Amino acid sequence: MVKHIILWTLNPELSEAEKASVKKGIKEGLEGLVGKVPGLLEVKVNIDGRLASSNADVMLDSTLESEEALKNYAVHPEHVAVANGKVRPYTVQRSCLDFEI
Repeated sequence: MVKHIILWTLNPELSEAEKASVKKGIKEGLEGLVGKVPGLLEVKVNIDGRLASSNADVMLDSTLESEEALKNYAVHPEHVAVANGKVRPYTVQRSCLDFEI
């Protein structure tokens, strides 16, 4: 199995209300991919409880069956639609850590 962890920083020009709406959309969009993308076993998107010591706004913690499943997830049309519609337009920084478990 593979863990796929992403941290995003939202565009600082967004208002607090816009940030809350964007976070909700990211969470709903990504968590909604389970059962739609083959090999995607679990998705948790953390958008609440951020401490002042944090330098990211949103965390994706996902589990996939294999590295091959991760590669397929990256180009799956449903994932691409969420990434292009709910994530990329509103983020300014992305960090990724993928590893086997």
